[in-house]
Amino acid sequence: MSRTVRISTHRDRCIGAGLCVLTAPEVFEHDDEEGLVSLLDPEPGVELSAKVWEAQQLCPARAIELAD
Repeated sequence: MSRTVRISTHRDRCIGAGLCVLTAPEVFEHDDEEGLVSLLDPEPGVELSAKVWEAQQLCPARAIELAD
């Protein structure tokens, strides 16, 4: 993946595993109240594309979607 992507998350699917935060902390964080994923940057730059793709692949709940 070598271009900017748009990220959306499905908090209703998120189980709070935290793999996205560990993989791409520049893009994802856990909501302090619910422990679910929140986006820091819904359209990260090209330099973070590989991390974002990996975070999507690692998410056990499939709560991360990517779009061009």
